[in-house]
Amino acid sequence: MASKLPQTSSKPAKSSKVPSSVKKSKRGPSKQAIPASERLKRLFTSLCAQIDGGHFSNAIKTCDKILRLEPADPDARQTKLFLLLQTEQYDAALELIKSGKDENQYAFERTYSLYRLQREVEAVELLESLEEGGHRGVVHLEAQLNYRQGSYQAACDLYSQLLDTSDPHSEEHSDVLTNLQASQIHLDFINAVFLHVLGTLPSSLANSLESSPPPSQLAQSIKVSTPSTSMESPDVHVKDVPKKPRRSRVPVGVVPGVTPPPDPERWLKKSERSTFFQGRRRKTGAGGAT
Repeated sequence: MASKLPQTSSKPAKSSKVPSSVKKSKRGPSKQAIPASERLKRLFTSLCAQIDGGHFSNAIKTCDKILRLEPADPDARQTKLFLLLQTEQYDAALELIKSGKDENQYAFERTYSLYRLQREVEAVELLESLEEGGHRGVVHLEAQLNYRQGSYQAACDLYSQLLDTSDPHSEEHSDVLTNLQASQIHLDFINAVFLHVLGTLPSSLANSLESSPPPSQLAQSIKVSTPSTSMESPDVHVKDVPKKPRRSRVPVGVVPGVTPPPDPERWLKKSERSTFFQGRRRKTGAGGAT
């Protein structure tokens, strides 16, 4: 019998691939972009929470995000400036003030930053334009600048003015009182102690002290480190005196040179000492004799 051949279908096999046009999209609906107004609202909410919690570094970053959306937002700029001053970033505060349209709007903050950076000359120049406003903070800053520059009388006058117009139970009152006392101490020293001592000196010495510059720190360190030989005279011979033994190291009842020294084997056990076997031999010999 002839073997039956397997029947083959003339129809082409169906492809398992599905055309891309037939594929169903598995992606969900695209998210709509959040409006800028809503983002600003959320950022300001976060900013308030960060400031209330004392997280100033994160609050500064939030201010930067707000300023990227609204570069001219006055609230964000003012808040960032406040945060920079609170975190003592005075160089960054000056850069922020310079980047604004009107630098005079934050003239007091600029003067305060210059004062904290020890740029007193620039701070005094700006302070002259601020004195017309009569702001209380300006008086504080002027008093501090006078104190730093050595004008203690002017500092005392300004602190007295602030003390008379402050609440006796406020923290400002205690701070002003402390600064006033410090200024008064310096002023009393200059007017009373220093001038009195200077007046008792000979005129030649007083004139040389007033005209000579103050010694540098390097010269002082060299003088301290270099031993002085001006007090030593080569003609004077100092007789060497033998030192006595320290009483604190000599035990009570011990006379140096008279009392015999302690046994060097006193730290060893009795069985390990060299005299242990000698004592046993004596006892053994005495027992055998009896």
